[in-house]
Amino acid sequence: MNVPQVQNDPQVNDNYADADLIVKARLDRSEIQMLCKLVEGLGHLGIVTTTNKELGEVMIQTTKDCWPELKKVIEQMPIEMEFI
Repeated sequence: MNVPQVQNDPQVNDNYADADLIVKARLDRSEIQMLCKLVEGLGHLGIVTTTNKELGEVMIQTTKDCWPELKKVIEQMPIEMEFI
């Protein structure tokens, strides 16, 4: 898992600087749309973005607080996925 680096900006509230989390994963190309729809249906837990359609690579944007719950849900989905 990669956590993005946040630049020190006086306009940004430091309470939220470390809240974002980006998780990279790989799955079968044919399953990307289903993953997007399932995560989208969860509403507030995360957003899926395809980063390399040919390789089946996606990026899941979430928060450190939401990730444990989202990970449990993803692991129960009928999709085989590898976190990279």
